[in-house]
Amino acid sequence: MPKLAYLGPEGTFTEEALRVLAPDAERLPSSNVTAALEAVRRGDADGAVVPLENSLEGAITTTLDELAWGEPLIVTAELLLPVDFSLLARPGTEVGHIKRVFTHPAAITQCRNFIARELPDAVVVAAPSTAAAAQEVSLPGSPYDAAIAARIAGEHYGLVELATGIGDRADTVTRFVRVSPPGPLPAPTGADRTSLVVFLTDDHPGALLEMLTEFSVRGVNLTRIESRPTGDGIGRYFFHFDLEGHVADARVGEAISGLHRICADVRFLGSYPRADGLAPQAKRGTTDVDFAEAAGWLTRIRTGRV
Repeated sequence: MPKLAYLGPEGTFTEEALRVLAPDAERLPSSNVTAALEAVRRGDADGAVVPLENSLEGAITTTLDELAWGEPLIVTAELLLPVDFSLLARPGTEVGHIKRVFTHPAAITQCRNFIARELPDAVVVAAPSTAAAAQEVSLPGSPYDAAIAARIAGEHYGLVELATGIGDRADTVTRFVRVSPPGPLPAPTGADRTSLVVFLTDDHPGALLEMLTEFSVRGVNLTRIESRPTGDGIGRYFFHFDLEGHVADARVGEAISGLHRICADVRFLGSYPRADGLAPQAKRGTTDVDFAEAAGWLTRIRTGRV
């Protein structure tokens, strides 16, 4: 049975994602994303489940940065989890009596309209996670009257739901990924995603265009691009890319090879099945058959057999 670390404590959306991705795994709650990934690097866990991006808030920058630095890890699976927030409190609490609310900053943003409408006089305090907020509210003598968290957190900590579905957008989803030590990759399915971190050799006009051209000329579609500061000064960035296809696909492999030639470093973060099951539409001249035919044609020219 694999042991998987996750953003804890018990009752987070991350735990809910882990239960879907690996229902039989032993669960190891961690205090934050960094701790979860470090548990994998130390060998204390076989893998980790962490949030990567949210459809409303965008990228989870801590996860992006942790995957870019330190001992390499690879993504082996992903999940798109609907995010449904509830207002949780100790039994007997009424909404009108709530003066202090505890929750994660992302929940504050995603439930802004509900808070303004239903809790206009309440002080909202940021917590390390939504589950940590629920855990704190459940304690006798807690300074907080309510938490905004997942329903599973209320079940874990004996809280009651005073309101459900309180997010501003009913269709909000968070993308979670399962991360493992480097090893054999999931086999291509025809509906895959590949993730990379790319570091520029130097900052010059057209540097980003040069990278994007490696994808464009081979018909590789990007599904996400994020720039993150390197920490070496203002204006110094590295880039996260998500792209359609598997590294085993000729067009993807050649694009990554092209980046390796022109960039200071390319960190491969994995090729894995897409959670939405969408298969890329390879344009004319970019299928594996097209690349194989072109390679054979070039070989014939080089060997004088044309």
